[in-house]
Amino acid sequence: MLTYIKEHSSHLCDEWMGTAVCFISSSHLKFSLSCRLIANGKVMSARIDDGYYYSLGLLSDHIYLCYLLPQLYKEEDIKLLNECEASELSQIGIKIETKDSGIEVKKCGFRMVYKKDIEVKSILNGVRRSVISRNLDGIGEWVKILSFVLQCKEIIIHIIVLSSMVPQEVIESIKKNKVCLKGGLRTPVGGGVSSLNVQLRKELDLYASLVNCFNLPGLPTRHENVDIVVIRENTEGEYSGLEHEVVPGVVESLKVITKFCSERIAKYAFEYAYLNNRKTVTAVHKANIMKLADGLFLESCREIATKYPSIKYNEVIVDNCCMQLVSKPEQFDVMVTPNLYGNLVANTAAGIAGGTGVMPGGNVGADHAVFEQGASAGNVGKDKIVQQKKANPVALLLSSAMMLRHLQFPSFADRLETAVKRVISEGKYRTKDLGGDSSTQEVVDAVIANLD
Repeated sequence: MLTYIKEHSSHLCDEWMGTAVCFISSSHLKFSLSCRLIANGKVMSARIDDGYYYSLGLLSDHIYLCYLLPQLYKEEDIKLLNECEASELSQIGIKIETKDSGIEVKKCGFRMVYKKDIEVKSILNGVRRSVISRNLDGIGEWVKILSFVLQCKEIIIHIIVLSSMVPQEVIESIKKNKVCLKGGLRTPVGGGVSSLNVQLRKELDLYASLVNCFNLPGLPTRHENVDIVVIRENTEGEYSGLEHEVVPGVVESLKVITKFCSERIAKYAFEYAYLNNRKTVTAVHKANIMKLADGLFLESCREIATKYPSIKYNEVIVDNCCMQLVSKPEQFDVMVTPNLYGNLVANTAAGIAGGTGVMPGGNVGADHAVFEQGASAGNVGKDKIVQQKKANPVALLLSSAMMLRHLQFPSFADRLETAVKRVISEGKYRTKDLGGDSSTQEVVDAVIANLD
């Protein structure tokens, strides 16, 4: 067992904020962490196991562990910490214990700050994260509901509510905060109005759409053992928006496929499969007809597949794929598709697995991520559902769990997802689309009651 202890007793600058920082070289993240703080002569200590829950990311071969000490202290201890001056903090120590002989502590430092303008809640349970949330067309109460659910377990997500349109200020805010939680956005059919969702994806280069379609315990479906992840290229293809009227009565629409975007989405799909212990990646195409465009997509997938020998690679023509989905969906694992096919496949898979109202999803880029209902939002624009307050919150709650994993709060994500599944399994609280008659708030209250 390796034990590492470091203490700091000198004067601490008052711009620092209750954080222990370690650089640890190891491929294994599991270890125990204990901290001790002495202030005003009072000794306080805290211990946590499974320290990987607090890993914020990788810096080369080091793990950057940022652990906010006050989160395990009692309320009176936090009050003491807020009241004391930096000069009164006489000692802080950190000890790492592990049975892994491969772990090596490279560097350990401490950051202590107790600014008067920082609320106690803002430093609980890890680093405070800001999430942009845009109002929903038809189900605007979800934003408040989600905020309430997260705060019930002191998950520190700062929700900023913005309008349902996509003005530049919204784009800039998402660029600043990196993560957005959104509801359905209505785009009028015809009339030359471009899709707000497509605008958002292109502006932020959210190149990968991720929709997880799986059976929920207790929710009856025709097929069992469905667990499909549809990964769709989000920025080109038929959604390029390059349309024009050549002559009156003749419209030309361009489908753009590039090697760069095709390789990028293929790599994302194989990386996702590898990191999530998925066994098979299936490329969906129509290369038998669109030999150049879909041929390039298929060629790119094949090249990337050779770099992942442990993952089985399949190909399926999109029309046959749809037939296979409705007859034997359990054969599919991870599916990677061009833009248009992915939209169709994801909605089909969602309908098979339990309905669009329960499927989570996200749109991910290199720098930003937007999480939303995974398949087409049937609630969007249905004012009657809003008035009756019976919109189904399950998809957005599960998307929020996906968002929490993206923010590297896996324990909170698991707890939220488990609570949602438990409510669905019990069957007492369900909205109308799931065969019940519960209101949105009743479902949410049940989820909160089941949070561990």
